[in-house]
Amino acid sequence: MLLAAAIIPYFLDLDGSAIWDANEAFYVETPREMMERGDYVAPTFNYEPRLNKPVLSYWIVAGFYKLFGISVGVQRLPIALGAMLLIVTAFGLARAAEDRGPSQGEAGLWAALGLAIAPRLVMFARRILIDIYISAFMALTLLCFALSERYPHRRRLFLTLMYVAVGLGVLTKGPVAAAVPGLVFAVYLLVHREAWRVKEMMLPAGVAIVLAIVAPWYVALYQRDGWTPIVPFFLGENFDRFAEGIGVQDRGPFFYLPVVFSDSLPWSLCLFAAAATWVRDVRTRWFGTEPSDDPRRIRTLLWLWILVMVVFFSFSASKQDLYIFPIVPAIAALGGVFIAGAVRTSGRSTPLCVTAAAIAVTLVFLGGGILYLFASERTVYAVKPATVIGVLAVAGGVTGLLLSVARRSVTAFVVIAAVFITINWMFVLRVLPGFEIYKPVPGFAQVLQERAGPADVIATYDVALPSLVFYLRRHVDMWFDPQQLVRALGSDRTVYAILTEANYAAMAPALPPACVIDRRPTFDVKLKNVLVRAPPPDLVLITNRCK
Repeated sequence: MLLAAAIIPYFLDLDGSAIWDANEAFYVETPREMMERGDYVAPTFNYEPRLNKPVLSYWIVAGFYKLFGISVGVQRLPIALGAMLLIVTAFGLARAAEDRGPSQGEAGLWAALGLAIAPRLVMFARRILIDIYISAFMALTLLCFALSERYPHRRRLFLTLMYVAVGLGVLTKGPVAAAVPGLVFAVYLLVHREAWRVKEMMLPAGVAIVLAIVAPWYVALYQRDGWTPIVPFFLGENFDRFAEGIGVQDRGPFFYLPVVFSDSLPWSLCLFAAAATWVRDVRTRWFGTEPSDDPRRIRTLLWLWILVMVVFFSFSASKQDLYIFPIVPAIAALGGVFIAGAVRTSGRSTPLCVTAAAIAVTLVFLGGGILYLFASERTVYAVKPATVIGVLAVAGGVTGLLLSVARRSVTAFVVIAAVFITINWMFVLRVLPGFEIYKPVPGFAQVLQERAGPADVIATYDVALPSLVFYLRRHVDMWFDPQQLVRALGSDRTVYAILTEANYAAMAPALPPACVIDRRPTFDVKLKNVLVRAPPPDLVLITNRCK
């Protein structure tokens, strides 16, 4: 019942909020342009080539558009389904990693519940299609490999499915979907002193399966445009981004440590106790001495999946938190195995009670932070249910802590899960609609549709509003050089431009005559701006035709 209640919010009110002006805008608009042009080989955004990512994500959305029509909600439906794949994968990994016994299966339910209630997954599942799907395909790759280990009599079937998942991942985001899992599995075999088992991995067949999935699009792209779009993708979007960090600020070597726990909260706090159990298993029986289908091998595989992926991307120059998001099903699975194992042996065990208490205390701090940032008199962002959510989190955390102290840890976990579920429901039904006032593009688009003619210039200056293309269904110039704005406003053409009020005030003396015809606030999602209570910046719509 808890799991069902946790899953429902993923599908509620998908069309109730505007496009996020970040990653989502590209995946709602590019498939629409594909359908408009009747060209499913060469993606475009803003009616210009967009070949920095492979094509599968666009095809997925275009398929849903074909079935249900073009809308923001339809685009978000496959994202929610991708989140379901992650939750199902967490269930399968936990089932494969738990010890055999009369209550086998409970670990899978605990794991699926823990991932389903994770606030970060709920948020990502409503706005970031490509990262949800690459995470899902990479996690399915891990699951299939784990099942091939746990059930060796069906190894060929699971390895075949694994290579299908690899191919889909490569067609979603590139060679990283093959390289990182391959590195993890190689380390796994080396740790168990089984490098010779590479010959069991069906590598020739696997390469053929991956090429059968990936090659047709690249061949079609090559026949159309040659190597011009292909080489920059492999070199720029993969090697250069990893080595040089294109377009991002420098981040330290420990950037991912807090991300590991925040992305998978609340079950990520089970990792400490799960690690202690894993160390005890290693001391009891060294790698390679256990049977090939021993669930302890699967738990080792899950730990290696987390550790290798975090270390690998810690060496990248372009560290992004979502790079390691494929680890969340493994973390949830380890948490589910730990909870189910502790409940099976003793629901009052000290590690289980301490873990429940740690999650409860974290919930109290989160609730207090929400009250401080969004419900106090000094808040600059009006979030209507913030007080209710903050009080609920604090009350639920205190209740969970008291239950943990009383060694009623299972009840504590149930209460904590119920609180997170309630918060997620309120987030979807109340918080997201309340934040629409900080999404300026729909309002600007309405003004522009009423005023701008087909020959007029519409542009943004030094501000990212890619969703404007979708709402206007036309090309939007994106300028970053101030001289572009100056020249355009001084030309004979009618120009409409959107920029921050601060930029407009600073540039006004150098600009040709212009006037503001609309002004709207926008939400600056950087945590540091929220913490210092910086007021939301205003965007202005200006034109050189004021009459």
